[in-house]
Amino acid sequence: MNSTAPDLLAGAVFRADEPVLTSRSLLPGGVSPLFGQSDQWDLNGVLRRPANLHPAEWKLKFGGFTGSWHLRARELAVIALSPRHPKVMAAGIPAPRRPVDPQTAIRRLGPLRALAAWAAERGLPEDLGVWSEHQLHVRIAGLKESGLSVGTVVSHITVIRELHRCGPLLTGGGLPRDPWAGMSSRAAAGVAASGPGTLSTPVIPPEVWFPLVRAAWTYIDTFAPDILRAQERWRQLQAEATRSSLGAADRLRAWLADPGNRVPLHDELLPPRITDAGEVHWTLLSFLIGIDRAANIFNPHRGLRKVALEAVERGQCASASLLPEYVQVRRADGTMGGWSRGLAPRSLKREIEIIRVACYIFVTALSMMRDSEVQEILKGSVVEYFGAPAVVSAEVKGEEDFPRKHWWIIEPVARALALAEEITPHPERLFTGIAGEVRNAERFTAAEGIKAFVAHVNARTDVNGLEPIPSERVAPHMFRRTMSMLTDQFPGSEIALGIQLKHVASRALANRTTQGYAASAASWAKHLDAAVEAARFRGLRDLFAAHKANEPIGFGPGADQLTRTFDTIRDTVDAQGGDATVEHALLKQARISIRFGTLNNCLFDAANPAGAVCLENTVIPTGHTGPLPDRCRPDRCGNSMIGPQHVEIWDSEERSLTKLLETRRLAPGHRAALEQQRDEARAVLRKAGR
Repeated sequence: MNSTAPDLLAGAVFRADEPVLTSRSLLPGGVSPLFGQSDQWDLNGVLRRPANLHPAEWKLKFGGFTGSWHLRARELAVIALSPRHPKVMAAGIPAPRRPVDPQTAIRRLGPLRALAAWAAERGLPEDLGVWSEHQLHVRIAGLKESGLSVGTVVSHITVIRELHRCGPLLTGGGLPRDPWAGMSSRAAAGVAASGPGTLSTPVIPPEVWFPLVRAAWTYIDTFAPDILRAQERWRQLQAEATRSSLGAADRLRAWLADPGNRVPLHDELLPPRITDAGEVHWTLLSFLIGIDRAANIFNPHRGLRKVALEAVERGQCASASLLPEYVQVRRADGTMGGWSRGLAPRSLKREIEIIRVACYIFVTALSMMRDSEVQEILKGSVVEYFGAPAVVSAEVKGEEDFPRKHWWIIEPVARALALAEEITPHPERLFTGIAGEVRNAERFTAAEGIKAFVAHVNARTDVNGLEPIPSERVAPHMFRRTMSMLTDQFPGSEIALGIQLKHVASRALANRTTQGYAASAASWAKHLDAAVEAARFRGLRDLFAAHKANEPIGFGPGADQLTRTFDTIRDTVDAQGGDATVEHALLKQARISIRFGTLNNCLFDAANPAGAVCLENTVIPTGHTGPLPDRCRPDRCGNSMIGPQHVEIWDSEERSLTKLLETRRLAPGHRAALEQQRDEARAVLRKAGR
C-alpha cells in the first residue's frame, strides 16, 4: 500500500494528488499513480508491459531514499515519465520527442540511490547547490576504479547530469552546473570516441554458436516429434485411467503376463536432487495398467506393491518410458541408439520446457529480432509478407505504443514458431514458463533459459548424439549481433554449411542492421579464414557494387583485369537470374587476389606471379609468400590498380615534387632523384587519364 509524506510535499512543485503519467496513453481502465504515493509507482495495468519483463520489474520503488532524496527521486521520475507536463514545459526543461522508456526511469533509481548513500557517507549536505564539481568527479573516478562496466559508469553520470537538467523543478534546487559541460557522458566516463556504429555487444564465438544453434535445431527437427508423441501418450493414459481400485490385482497380473511389459524404474542418471532414482515409478505403473494414481493401489500396506517388486527381481523391469523406442542418433563413440534413455512424466515435462527454449534460441538467432520482440510474438503471427514468410510482432525498443512490425524469416524459423505455438500453455503468447521458474508461468527469462538448455544438452551428450556446448555466457542480444555480423561478412556460406539450412543469409539480409551490428569479429574471422580476408572481401564487394553502378573502379592493368572478372560475374548472374547472394558466391568462387593499399591496390596472384615488378632481380626472403610491398612500382607493374581514391594522392605528390624542383640550389644527385620520383608519379597519373 502506498503512503504519502505531506511534510516533504509542502514545498514541492508537484501536488500529492497529481498523476505522474500525463504524457502517455494509458491502457483501458488504467489509472496513473499519484505523485504523493511514496512507496512505489506500480505501472502494471497502467502502461503496457513488455513481455520479457516480470511485473515486479514494472514498478518504480522508492525504498532506500530518505529525507529530501525521497522527494527528489520522485521529481526526477515524473519529469522523465511526463516530459510534456505543463509544469515541466513552463520550467523550460527541454522535452524529448517521446518520453523515456519506463524501464529507463526505473533503472535510474539505482544510481540515484547509490549517489544518495555515497553523499550520506561523506557527510555532504542535502543542498545540491553547494556541491562542488570536484566532488562529483571524485565520485565517478571511484566508480571507474571499482571495475564497473562503462555502461554502468555512464548511467551514474547520466543521473548526476539529470540533477542539473531538472534543477528548476527540484525542491531545493539541483546542481548549479553540469560537471561535464560540453562532453558526452561516454567521454566523461573516460571512453575514447568510437567510430560510427561501434558496439560493445560481443559476438557469440563460433565454437559456441554452431553447437548451440545445431542443438536447438536438432531438438526442433529431430527430438520434438518423439517428445510430442510421449506427451500425447501420457495424456491418453490419464484420460483413460479409472479412479476405482476394483480389479487392480487382476489388471496388474494380466499386464505382467505380457513379457513385453516391464515395470518402469526411475532413471538412475537423473540429477542428484532426485532421491528415488532406480526405484519403481509407481505413478507411471499405475497408469500403465489403467488405474489413476489417486486410487493409491500401490500403497505399501497392499500386496500389489510386492507383486511388482517380485517382477523387478525377475528382471522384468526397465527405465521408465512412455514410448517403446526413440529416434536413432549417432553418438560420440560411433554407436547408434535412441537419443533419450526414456521419457517419463517428470522428464517429459522438462523436455517440453527445453523444446520451448530451443525454439526461442533458434528464432532469436536467425531472425535478428530483439529478446523483447521475440517474446511479444503471439499465436498466429507467421504470415506471408510481400511473397515471403514473415513473423508479426511488436517493436518495443524506443517505441511507446509498441507498433506491429514484420520480420522476414526462413522456413525452419516458421517451423520453430509453429512448434512453440503447439506447446505453449499460454492462451496468447508463445514463450512463457521457462525452465526453472515453475512459480511464474508468465515470465520467460531468456538468459536463464539458454543456460538451462546448455546444461541439459551437455548432461546427456553420451546419449543424445549432440556435441558439447561450451558453457560460456550467452545473452539474447548477442544473437542479433552475431547474426548481423555473419550475414554481412559471410553471406550464404558458413551459416548454411554450419546448420545445413538453405537461404538463411538471403532472408536474414532482408532485415535492417547497423554497421556496428555487422562489424566483423576476430574470433569468427579466424574461424572462417582471417580477419584480413574478411576485410578484403568487403572491399571487393564495394568495388563490384561500384562496377555495377557504372562507376570507375580504378585505372591501370590491374583495374582492367578486375573489370573483366567483374563483367564475367555480372553476365553469369544476369543469365541465371540471381540476386546479391549469387553475386557474393561467385565473387568468393572467383578467388580474386587483391590487397588494398594507400597508394594503389595490388592484384598479385601467387598462382601466376609473372609480371610482378617487385619480385624482379631480388632475393625473396625464406618463407615469404606474396608480393614485396616495399619494392612496389605502381607506374610499371601489371598487377597495379590505381583507385579513384589514390589519384588525388598521386596528383598532390606530383605537384609537391614539381614545386620542390623549382628550388635553384639542389644538388645534382638530389635533383635527379626527385625528377625520377616525379616521372613515376606522372606515369601513374597518365594511367588515370590525368
